[in-house]
Amino acid sequence: MDTPVRREVSIAVMARAPEPGRAKTRLMPALGATGAARLHAAMTRRALSTIARTGLRATLWCDPGTSHPFFAECARDFGVTLRGQAQGDLGARMLGVFSDAEGPVLLMGSDCPSIDAALLCSCADSLARAEAVFLPTEDGGYGLIGLNRPIPELFSDMPWGTDAVMTTTRKLISQLRVDWLEPAKVWDVDTPADLARLAETGFPIPACED
Repeated sequence: MDTPVRREVSIAVMARAPEPGRAKTRLMPALGATGAARLHAAMTRRALSTIARTGLRATLWCDPGTSHPFFAECARDFGVTLRGQAQGDLGARMLGVFSDAEGPVLLMGSDCPSIDAALLCSCADSLARAEAVFLPTEDGGYGLIGLNRPIPELFSDMPWGTDAVMTTTRKLISQLRVDWLEPAKVWDVDTPADLARLAETGFPIPACED
């Protein structure tokens, strides 16, 4: 059941334009540049479809900007607001999302197929009980971060792309005396080894065309 507190929460998704050679590059050895880009596009659409089932407001944060036709299609099909990502490294771009927000925000990517609508609602509800919420990934990162307010320290000097991200985040957030919740652990699709697991969910894997 929806709640007044949950309705205050919005969801932000960060995504790159699905251009060959720029999207999901670590999957290129298995799918080629074109296949990796197509998978990224399909997973982004899946994430937006999942968010639509929550009934919460959604914003798609676009890289390198909002002008790519794919983003226009997403806005049309899912009713999301489009925004351009900030400049800088991943941390700076994530902080830009929270700094722009007018209330609590859940920020996620598009590569965690185990994040469903029920889990998103659970994360939104968590922000009524804690200042932050995370969905750690099995590889040591996190697939979602939710905050009631911007916490710049969480996005500076972070070892992005390594298995130390969540451990480092826990240490830092404890030092900041910020209370947080971790409702579930999820898995993401980053490497060719993850594709077999994704295929087992029934998600269509593009053929290698390059």
